[in-house]
Amino acid sequence: MRIIRGRAPGSASEQRSATFTGTVWADPVLPTTDGVTVNNVFFTPGSRTHWHSHEHGQILHVTAGSGRVCTRGEEPQPLGAGDTVWVPAGETHWHGAGPDTYLLHLAISLGTTDWHQPVGDDEYGATA
Repeated sequence: MRIIRGRAPGSASEQRSATFTGTVWADPVLPTTDGVTVNNVFFTPGSRTHWHSHEHGQILHVTAGSGRVCTRGEEPQPLGAGDTVWVPAGETHWHGAGPDTYLLHLAISLGTTDWHQPVGDDEYGATA
């Protein structure tokens, strides 16, 4: 058993860029342990992940702000504080802030992440 008091000890917040559009910061809660990674992720307005999938799925829990989540082939769905999303294994999706608000969520990623292309403005701009 390990108890992590708020965040991974000795870890620094990281600005993410290679697989994100816009300004996104991640704060490691639990570095990858037994195939599970836990991060608090802060998205500035309009910022978002690229399309991606997770080997064993992902859990997103929105703690503040509002945003969007989208499965490939579907319309983006709104997210708000208190919402929890289960993304099944292998499902290609993206998530991020709304156009005029920030989004803070806890991301629990299970297994490896397979990153794809950026989410186009037309894909992001679709309304739920």
